[in-house]
Amino acid sequence: MKRITKAFSLLSAGLLLGVTSFCAVAAGGPVGITSKLMSVDVSHNGQTVQIIRNQDNSNTIIDAFAKTSRPCPVFCIQPMTFAPGVETLGELEIIDHIVRMQSGENILVVDSRTPDWVERGTIPGAVNVPFTKLSTSKGATTEIIMEVMIDQFGVKLVGDADDFTVDEALVSGTVSEVFDYSDAKTLALFCNGMWCGQSPASMATLLKYGYPAEKIKWFRGGMQTWEILGFSTVKP
Repeated sequence: MKRITKAFSLLSAGLLLGVTSFCAVAAGGPVGITSKLMSVDVSHNGQTVQIIRNQDNSNTIIDAFAKTSRPCPVFCIQPMTFAPGVETLGELEIIDHIVRMQSGENILVVDSRTPDWVERGTIPGAVNVPFTKLSTSKGATTEIIMEVMIDQFGVKLVGDADDFTVDEALVSGTVSEVFDYSDAKTLALFCNGMWCGQSPASMATLLKYGYPAEKIKWFRGGMQTWEILGFSTVKP
């Protein structure tokens, strides 16, 4: 909590990223992120995007997230804690991770959803790594999973290990000896919300492959609570 307090103290002072003051908001009841923070400027696909809540006091949630009841299974409620050591984040914490990522920390905020969902809108600054690239049940091979971990997450192989070596290590329970996670990114993953299984599927694979639990964070509320709070989104 100390990190986020420090980050948001700097934000409110305007030292990390652009912050819009409350006085710049049109009359009608300003809607801030916190009592001292109105907005945050982040980079998304090379363009500056403002994270701000919808200022229309009568605004309502979009239809895609208005449903209260989806068939379970598949859309069952996820637990608050995914796995031991994996930290669950809220909205302020996910913004903090975006700020820290874009200030140079070894962090990656990951939208785990499939592209068709991302096209409806995602969190500014997030990078799309579909869970289908990490889930063997969706056709992802060991080679594909390794490519994602190495090329996007900063994982390194130990020695001349290949996908065959990894498969053997998975069977023998020695997969942690095949990968070097010392410089791996801290991942903050999310999907559609507390009823969505896409980011949990990605996290399950990462843990299976030895990714350190302390380097995995989960924004459980995902797009559901992001939309409920009226936060801005971006489309590809």
